[in-house]
Amino acid sequence: MIKEVFKLYISRWDFFLKLIIEHLKISGISILIAGILGLLLGILISEHKKTSPVILGIINFVYTIPSISLLGFLIPFSGIGNTTAIIALTIYALLPMVRNTYTGIDNIDYSIIESAKGMGSTSFEILYKVKLPLATTVILSGLRNMVVMTIALAGIASFIGAGGLGVSIYRGITTNNTPMTIAGSLLIALLALVADFIIGSIEKIIKRRWKLI
Repeated sequence: MIKEVFKLYISRWDFFLKLIIEHLKISGISILIAGILGLLLGILISEHKKTSPVILGIINFVYTIPSISLLGFLIPFSGIGNTTAIIALTIYALLPMVRNTYTGIDNIDYSIIESAKGMGSTSFEILYKVKLPLATTVILSGLRNMVVMTIALAGIASFIGAGGLGVSIYRGITTNNTPMTIAGSLLIALLALVADFIIGSIEKIIKRRWKLI
């Protein structure tokens, strides 16, 4: 079976390369949107704590909806294809970013914030000079989880007509072609592992710098 998969990679390399590019495009757009929205929402609820139970509750509720069901629910509004896949992946990716941003900022020692206020720093200066730098490692941890999860979940997007490596899995299942299914699955796993390694390395570098400081 492994030999058949490698033969498939060699004989259909152009097909798989195209799917990898599509997969990275769908995942990348979703990660970018969710990263920005998640960071902003996390900051918002950390600055206005009364809103945190509501926003986190809504996001947690949406997160419990099965991915296939959410994709099916979105089809009447955004149709089939990459757009629906990106919307669904963005929604799922929000939770780890919002939660980790909120947790990272909320767990900062309040005496540090009070010291910054005593030195005359404005609320915005405290946010981007004190809170966000101190919460960076926690935020990066959420980003890491979100990236891996999004790349993996993008594999099911082919079931609603989107591109990416899920196309290989879908074709393999519908044609009873096991090597094709395994080939797509392995590439998705590899992309997720590479992304996890890159972000993990960045996280370690930042932690080392903090220790030196």
